[in-house]
Amino acid sequence: MKDTLKAPDLGFKPKGLYIGGRWEAAAGGKTFDNINPSTKQSLGQVPAASVADVDRAVQAAKKAFKDWGRVSPKDRAAALNKLADRILQNANELALMDAVDSGNAITGMRGDMTWTADSFRFFAGLITEIKGETSSQGGRHLNLTRRQPYGVVAKINPFNHPFRFCAEKAAGPLAAGNCVVIKGSEQAPLSSLRFAELCEGIFPPGAVNVLTGDGSVGAAMVKHPDVHRIGFVGSVPTGKAIARDAADGLKRVTFELGGKNPIIIFPDADPAKAAAAAIKGMNMNRQGQSCSSTSRVMVHASLHEPVLKELKRQAEALSIGAPWIETNELGPIVSQRQYERIMGYIDSAKSEGAKLVTGGGQPDDQLLKDGFFISPTIFDSVSPNMRIAREEIFGPVMSVFKWTDYEQMLEQANSLEYGLTAAIVTNDLANAMETADRVEAGYVWINSSGRYLGAPYGGWKSSGIGEEECFDELLSYTQIKNINMRW
Repeated sequence: MKDTLKAPDLGFKPKGLYIGGRWEAAAGGKTFDNINPSTKQSLGQVPAASVADVDRAVQAAKKAFKDWGRVSPKDRAAALNKLADRILQNANELALMDAVDSGNAITGMRGDMTWTADSFRFFAGLITEIKGETSSQGGRHLNLTRRQPYGVVAKINPFNHPFRFCAEKAAGPLAAGNCVVIKGSEQAPLSSLRFAELCEGIFPPGAVNVLTGDGSVGAAMVKHPDVHRIGFVGSVPTGKAIARDAADGLKRVTFELGGKNPIIIFPDADPAKAAAAAIKGMNMNRQGQSCSSTSRVMVHASLHEPVLKELKRQAEALSIGAPWIETNELGPIVSQRQYERIMGYIDSAKSEGAKLVTGGGQPDDQLLKDGFFISPTIFDSVSPNMRIAREEIFGPVMSVFKWTDYEQMLEQANSLEYGLTAAIVTNDLANAMETADRVEAGYVWINSSGRYLGAPYGGWKSSGIGEEECFDELLSYTQIKNINMRW
């Protein structure tokens, strides 16, 4: 076998926390061990920030805002475009780093680098569109509005897109003239610190600050009195906790939270294409560790058997192994805690009577036995009251449901607290548009997949607050000031 689990040398060691344009040791010199999920071996020590470090970073950002907040739109755009160039110049290195550190397939991580660079260019191009309005109040009165940045923005990111979320989620705030304090993922922290290196010499010292550590770091960022705007990507429970803490300071938040997303397959669909859409929608190059994954396959009874057969065939054809190998489509789960959580859901599905179609545990390959690998897993005969039918698993686990009655199916699709994405597979335009209109989700695919810059992405219900990846995101990092003038 040509595959190997000997990780390539990344040639990168953390220099410390990035605060005020300098590399600083964490207060007390604390660190934590960063584990390679493919081998369970250490990738080295990473600084563990404290509340004191959060304060240092926020104060540095607050100081830098006096400069960055006054930089002209033209020069802000030039800085963002320069950073986009650096990201593309280092794309292969960054993709490899994320593949090793997070376990995600390198091909997907390379796509993350392109998306991130495109995001910086997208927001750079919109900076001059941050405009106010004027209105006459009659006589010698004029009313005008200006959009101004908040100042210090806190960004708290998950592990499933380590570099992309660290960098991309800072593009809008920086474009609007804010300074940022970023908390990288504890499970995959390396590329967030590498992002800080790429920012050196582009932004004023303190405009970008990067911290690594556990959840206490994010909590301290949210509670800090000089942080006025918060962006978070992660789970619903953590989002609710952040919302409670942010409420004390009446701080504005943007949340992209969890999903338990349906893919609805109509009887006129092609079984092989429908199954392929479901497999692709599960984001298997991230082991299903994605809020947008279409984990609930709701297939019309007339297509149940052929779609299930195709799902099994296509899932078993996926190549699983070392994520830095180009031909592998799945790597390991990011951490032991997450691995055990997913296996707990698989065990509960079996005990509750769901039928295991394929997967359900580690691959047979002995080369993978020391890593957190889980084969793509499909359950049939899933009832709506089962845990795997109602709770976000965040792993490569799909549940198949049969339906015959459209209204009952739609009620089941909308029955959960989540409302992030939904997918529809049909050749009937009326069915497609009716279902897209009635499904309770913020982002809907019809015979399609993927995300597009400029198209608003955000969840309904408990799946989020606000939209991202669009002009509205940029405006959300500004606040309106009304000026009424008489002459």
